[in-house]
Amino acid sequence: MLTQMAVAMVTAAAEQTPTIDEPVYVATATDYLHEHRLRYNPEHPPLGKLVIMAGVAISDPHYDASFPGSQGQVGRHLLYESGNDPWRLMLWARLPVIALTLLFGLVVLAFARELAGTAAGLTALALYAFSPDVIAHGSLATLDVPTAGFVLTSAWLVWRARRAPRRYLPLAGAALGAALATKMSALPAIPVLMALAVVSVWRARRPEGRAERRRALALGLAGAAVVAFVAVAVVWATYLAVDPRLRFSPAEPVPVIRGLHERLVELMPFPGAFRAGMRAQFGLENLPWQGYLFGRLYTGSLWYYLPAALLVKTPLGMLALWAAGAVVVVAVRRLRPAAPYLLVPPAALLFAAMTGSRDFGTRYALFMPMFLAVAGGCVLAVAGGCVLAVRWRWAPLAAGALVAFAAVSSLRTYPYYLPYSNEAFGGPAKTHLRLHDSNVDWGQDLGRLADRLEHRYRGERVWLVYKGSAVPSYYGVHASDPRKVPEDDVHGLLVVSDSWVAKARGKLAELIKTAHPIDEVGHSITIYRR
Repeated sequence: MLTQMAVAMVTAAAEQTPTIDEPVYVATATDYLHEHRLRYNPEHPPLGKLVIMAGVAISDPHYDASFPGSQGQVGRHLLYESGNDPWRLMLWARLPVIALTLLFGLVVLAFARELAGTAAGLTALALYAFSPDVIAHGSLATLDVPTAGFVLTSAWLVWRARRAPRRYLPLAGAALGAALATKMSALPAIPVLMALAVVSVWRARRPEGRAERRRALALGLAGAAVVAFVAVAVVWATYLAVDPRLRFSPAEPVPVIRGLHERLVELMPFPGAFRAGMRAQFGLENLPWQGYLFGRLYTGSLWYYLPAALLVKTPLGMLALWAAGAVVVVAVRRLRPAAPYLLVPPAALLFAAMTGSRDFGTRYALFMPMFLAVAGGCVLAVAGGCVLAVRWRWAPLAAGALVAFAAVSSLRTYPYYLPYSNEAFGGPAKTHLRLHDSNVDWGQDLGRLADRLEHRYRGERVWLVYKGSAVPSYYGVHASDPRKVPEDDVHGLLVVSDSWVAKARGKLAELIKTAHPIDEVGHSITIYRR
C-alpha cells in the first residue's frame, strides 16, 4: 500500500509544475541553506522548510542572495531567472515531504494495530494510503501534511504514555513541537494534548485512595508541563538551527496588530521571529479573501466550508468508514479509552480551522484523513481470527468492501489527485463546479497545458488567464492576457484556470460566455475557442 502511495506521489511530483505556495517555501529553504538567516516567509516556522532544504541541498541550485524583492519574487527568480532547472529543483524539494508522508503511514498503522489488532492496522493504513488529499499534498513541497502528521504522532505517543509516561511524554512533546515548528495552525493542539497527557499519567498510576489521587493529578500536571516544555524547546531549536544568533530581518513589513491579539502574541514563549509570524498570520486573517462553494462566490468565510469540502473530496467508502470508526471507538468498551485521543485533537483543530477567514481547501484539514483512518481501522478489530470490536459477522466483509471502493475511487483519479472529488459529486472532472483554489487548481498543470497546446493546437493564437506562480513562457506557453485588450480582439484559444472561471466577473465572464469549451487539462484548466 505504501509502495502504490509512493508511486502516486512521485509521479505527481515529477509531472506537476510549482503550485502557488511552493516557490516561496523552496526559496526560503534555499536561503536557509546558503545564508542561514530568518528573512523570508515568517508566517510559517522553519521546520517544514528545513525538511524541504534536504532535497534542495542535493539539487544544489544557483542562488542570488542579493536579489531584492518579496518572497514570491525571490521564488520566481530562483526557479526561472537563475539558470536552474525548475523541474529538477522542484522534484528534489518534494521528495523529502514524500518520504515524511510515507513515514506517517507507519504511524497510522502502528496506532491502529495497538488499538485493535493487525487487520485494523492494515485497514487504517489502506484508508491513509489511498486518501486522495494525503497523496495530493504529500507530493508537494508544502507544510500541510508534515503538520498534520506530527500532531498525529504526538497523539499516538501520548496514548502510549498510558503505559510508560516517562518514556513517551517527552517524545510526544517533541512531536508536538515539530508540528508547531512547521505551521502555527497546530497551536490549538497544545491544550488538548496537554490534557490528554494528564489522562495518560492518571491511567498509568491507577490511583485508589485520596492521597494517591492527589499525587497522580500532580504527576499528570507535571507530565503535561513536560509536553509543553519540550514542544517549546523544539520550536526554539528549529529557529536556532537556521541562525544561532536568531537575527530576524524580514524582507517585507510585518503587520501591526493591536488589542487582544497583540497581547496574546507578546505572551507566547517563542522566538521573536515566531511572534512576528503570528502577527503576519493575524494580518492575513484580516484580509477580504474570496471563497467558492457549490457555485457560490463570496467574500469572507463560511463556517461549514471545510466539512462541505471534505464531503466532496473524500471517497465515499472512506467517509463511511470514518463515520463507523468514530461510532465504534465511542461505543465499544475496549476501544472507548482511545476515543479522546482519536477524536478530540482533530475536532479541536477542525473547529479552529472553521473559524478562519481563508476558505482555500481541504489542505487546512489534512489531520482528518489521518486521525479518522485510525478510527476507521478500528471497525475491523481482529485478533486471532475473532472479531472483537463488532459482533456482526458481515462487518469484516462490509469494511473490506468499503476499503476496496475507496481504493478504486482513488486509483481512478491517478495522476490528478488535487482535483479529486467522489462519485456522488461527479468525480474529478466536476470538482471545479463546486470548489476552487487548492481543491482543484493550484497552478499544477501548466506543463501539461504546454504539452496539450503543442500536440493539438500548434500555431494557434492563445489567450491565457492562469492562476499560479509558474512562468508560462518558460514551459513554452506564449500567450496574452485577454483582460488587457478589447473583447473583439480576443480570437483563437481562450485558456482559463478553473479557479478564475469560478471567480469570473465582468469582462472575463463575458469572454467565457461568448466562447465554447473544447478541451480541459488535468481537470484544472479549461480551453475555450472564441
